[in-house]
Amino acid sequence: MSCGISLVKYLLFLFNLLCSICGILLIVFGILLFSNTHNIDDIAEAVQTQQVPITMIVLGSVILLISFFGCCGAIRESYCMSMTYSVLLFVLMIGQLALVIYMWVQKDRYLVMMGDVVEKAWARRTHKADYMDAIQISMECCGKNSYIDYSFQGYYPPSCCKGNNCSIENVYRRGCKQAFVDFWDKNSDVIKYAGLVVAAIEFVGFIFACCLANNIRNYRRRSAY
Repeated sequence: MSCGISLVKYLLFLFNLLCSICGILLIVFGILLFSNTHNIDDIAEAVQTQQVPITMIVLGSVILLISFFGCCGAIRESYCMSMTYSVLLFVLMIGQLALVIYMWVQKDRYLVMMGDVVEKAWARRTHKADYMDAIQISMECCGKNSYIDYSFQGYYPPSCCKGNNCSIENVYRRGCKQAFVDFWDKNSDVIKYAGLVVAAIEFVGFIFACCLANNIRNYRRRSAY
């Protein structure tokens, strides 16, 4: 093979090796988050309440699978694996672009869905306080609509304040539903443009993989004569 194709080969290998590590880390973190589930009676309930860790595990598995074909196809100079990697990467790129376009066109609907996340967390707070507490700590908010939502119980949970002693003087005033929606509204453009950049990188990887696969096929044809 030429020096240029050899360079492409090792660049693809290193790129997919890094992607494999990222995929493994996503799976590990997803499993760790999922293992923190408390009082789950069945799998259906687990799937419903642990969407984030499940998404991390699935995404990590997909990245690991695609990276496996990329690494093996490049280092073993396998035409079949390189083409499989190209197809899977192309499908992933198309799916990612579809998600970005969906977020672009259906932004208002997407923000409503984010508000529903807090609604569900608030509805389950009596037996699954972990989720509402996590939102209140990360968003620095209190209650679904405001801190007044806790007035009926006569005290505020520790996650509603920065200090250990949570009282009316130091409780977060902002409601979590609005805080959560504002957060995603503010960062939706960052996510969309980041998705486009990643898709562009994936497209370059797709072109490189196709070039490598084509060169491998031509090299084997020439060697057969």
